[in-house]
Amino acid sequence: MLEPTTLHLHTRFQIGEVDPRVFGGFLEHIGRAVYQGVYEPDSPHADEHGFRQDVSAALARLRLTAMRYPGGNFASGYHWLDGVGPRGKRPAVRELAWQSLEPNHFGTDEFIALCRQLDWTPMLTVNLGTGTPEEARNWVEYCNCPPGSLYADMRAANGSPEPHAVKLWCLGNEMDGPWQLGHVPAEHYAIRAQQAGKMMKDTDRSLELVACGSCSIGMGTYMEWDRQVLEYLGDLSDYVSLHRYVGSHAYDTADYLAVTNSIDHQIEEMDAVCRFVQAKRRSKKRAYLCFDEWNVWYKNHQTDGAGKFAPPLVEEIYNLEDALVVAGFLHSFVRHADVLRIANLAQIVNVIAPLLTQGDQLLIQPTFYPLEMFAQRRHGISLQLETQGPRYEGRTHGPAAYIDASAILDGDRLHLFATNRSLDQAAPLRLHLADRAFCALESGEVLGGPDPKAVNTFAQPGQVVPRPFAQVRIEGNQACCELPPLSVAALTLKLA
Repeated sequence: MLEPTTLHLHTRFQIGEVDPRVFGGFLEHIGRAVYQGVYEPDSPHADEHGFRQDVSAALARLRLTAMRYPGGNFASGYHWLDGVGPRGKRPAVRELAWQSLEPNHFGTDEFIALCRQLDWTPMLTVNLGTGTPEEARNWVEYCNCPPGSLYADMRAANGSPEPHAVKLWCLGNEMDGPWQLGHVPAEHYAIRAQQAGKMMKDTDRSLELVACGSCSIGMGTYMEWDRQVLEYLGDLSDYVSLHRYVGSHAYDTADYLAVTNSIDHQIEEMDAVCRFVQAKRRSKKRAYLCFDEWNVWYKNHQTDGAGKFAPPLVEEIYNLEDALVVAGFLHSFVRHADVLRIANLAQIVNVIAPLLTQGDQLLIQPTFYPLEMFAQRRHGISLQLETQGPRYEGRTHGPAAYIDASAILDGDRLHLFATNRSLDQAAPLRLHLADRAFCALESGEVLGGPDPKAVNTFAQPGQVVPRPFAQVRIEGNQACCELPPLSVAALTLKLA
C-alpha cells in the first residue's frame, strides 16, 4: 500500500467557475461518425429524423454541451451549401480530407435538429481552407438572421423559419498543418481569418469566434503561430484553439498516466501567450482557451477512405488505462477553469469515440465512464488543491503524484475527483477542507481494475464499468477513503 496522500482545500481558494462548455463534443464527417453513428435512417433504432435513438440515449448520459461540427480536417474542404435543401438535390462529392464519398444527406439543418434533441450548443467550423470569408459570412446569415434576405430565406424555405441562433464559430481548422487543405503561413491565415471574422460579426454581433491555434505541441509553429494570429485579429478573437491527442506508444502505463503533466503545461503555455498578447496590445480584452479537439488516439491510424461511403476509419478500442487518461484530461480542465472555457471530445461515436456501433448493436467503451462521472458533478467553482503524498518519476513526463485530483464546490456540496495512478498499490486518501465540515457522502463511484489493458467488447460489454463507492469515513472537516490501484473515483460530499 502507498503512503497516505492528503488533499488540502479551502472554499475561499477558488480558481474559477467551471464552464459547462468544457464538457463538449465533436462530430465530424469522418468514417462512421455521422453515417452509421448518429444518423442511420435504415436502422431499426432510427427516429423519424433518421437519428439513432440508442446512440442518442447513450450520448444524453454524458450531458454534452458545445458540439463542434462539421470538422476537423473535413471542414477545410466543406461547402455548407452542399448540405442544405432537399436531399435528392444535394451533390455527392469526393471529399479530400479523409478520401471518402460524402452524400451530404446530413448537413446544417440536420445537425441543428440533433443539437435541439440532445440539448447541445451548436459550434460550427467555417471553411477557411478552400472556402472564402464571404462563404463563411453567408453561413452565419443562413443560421442566424431572420427571414428577409437571401440565405435566411433559404433556411426558412428549408423548413426552419426561426433562426438557428448559432453563437460559437471556429475560424478554420489546423491551418498551420501541412496536411490541411488550404494550409498557409500564420500571417496569411490571420488575414483570411480577420476578413471572415469581421464579416461574420458584422452579420451577427453576438457571435463568439475561435481563432485557429497551433495544432500540436510538437509543431514548429507552436505558440509563435498563436501570438501572430492573436495580435493580428485583436478583439475579433474571443478564444484560441488547442488540440491534443495522446497515447501509450511505449506501452509504459505509469508514464502514460503521467501525461496530465504535459496537458497542464500546454494549457498554461497557451494561456501565457494570450496574456502576453493582451499586455502587448494594452487591451482590456484577452482571448481565452478552447480545447476543441482532445482525446486518446494511438492504435488505429487508418485515415484513407479509398473513395467509399462511411468507411470504418480510426476506430479505436479503448482500455482501462485510456479511461484513466481521459480522467486526467478532465482533471486538468477543471484545474484551469479560470482560462479554459470550451473543450470538445474528439469524437463522440465510432471514430476514436466512447461509443461503437456494430449493425444494430451499441457498445459503451471504458472512456465513456469518466466522462459520465464528471458530467454528473460538473456545476460549481473549481478549487485550488494542494496534494501532499508519494510521487513517482515518469519516464517522459517527469515527476507525478500517485494521486491526480480536482475538486468543484457546488453550493453546500463538494465534488471530488481522484485518480490512483499506481499499477498495483491501493492509495489511502485524506481530504482536508480547512474552513468547512463534512456531514455526509451523497454519492460515489469508482472505475478501476487490476488490468490496465482490460476492454469492453460486444460479447463482454461489462468488463470495465464503474461501481458504487461508499467506503468514505467522515470526521469533521476530513473525509478519508482508500482508492484501489488503477482507478478513478468521483465523490459528492455534503457540507455542514
